[in-house]
Amino acid sequence: MAFKRWQKSPSKKSIQRSWSESEMKIIGWCLNHNIKIGVSPDWKDDQNRWQIDININGKSHSDPNKYEGENVLEKKYEYYKYYYDKHNKQ
Repeated sequence: MAFKRWQKSPSKKSIQRSWSESEMKIIGWCLNHNIKIGVSPDWKDDQNRWQIDININGKSHSDPNKYEGENVLEKKYEYYKYYYDKHNKQ
């Protein structure tokens, strides 16, 4: 009996960053209020670009722009800060 060899699925190495305590406060507040922002690879692009997906109370939205490298994490934090400032009226 022969087994079919599957091709390895495509992969892109994820980008990581350490967040400061003040950034984590903002991100934690957003997560507790059902505002989630994720980063996923743009599989249609060969140049290692990333896209941002925003989920607010179960409704998903995608940023139409594509980002490279560390820029995607900076933009992700900008989105978190925007929603924190918009909804946190303390």
